[in-house]
Amino acid sequence: MNESSRHSVSVAGVILDDAGRALLIQRRDNSHWEAPGGVLELDEDIRAGLKREVLEETGLRVHVGDLTGVYKNMKRGVIALVFRCRIAGGSAQVTSEARDIRWMTAEQVRALAAEAFAVRVLDAMAHPPAPPAVRHHDGTSLIDE
Repeated sequence: MNESSRHSVSVAGVILDDAGRALLIQRRDNSHWEAPGGVLELDEDIRAGLKREVLEETGLRVHVGDLTGVYKNMKRGVIALVFRCRIAGGSAQVTSEARDIRWMTAEQVRALAAEAFAVRVLDAMAHPPAPPAVRHHDGTSLIDE
């Protein structure tokens, strides 16, 4: 297998509040609104990596719940595992990786986040919870199957 045929694995946590809103961050590197998360380290457990990424980006400790979707960026070869989370401690704050942090309704997520990242949050916000989604995108928009 050559280097260009490898995939990387990322994780994201959709933190929901009692009102059903989701916590999104505005990334410092590209200003995009997304659920907190990032690339797993090679020797890192999936849930531990998710907890680390959420803490680094939001200042929150979380309990990791159900897997809500698997998403592949077809251009970059990134597979993202998205989990529903709830707050275990800490306080939400801007960080070196997040220039802003907001609780959002589904309508706000649709308005502010690119489709490929909004759908991850919307899938996790589904009520009643649905089986995990499996979706593909080009980095911005979903790709029809």
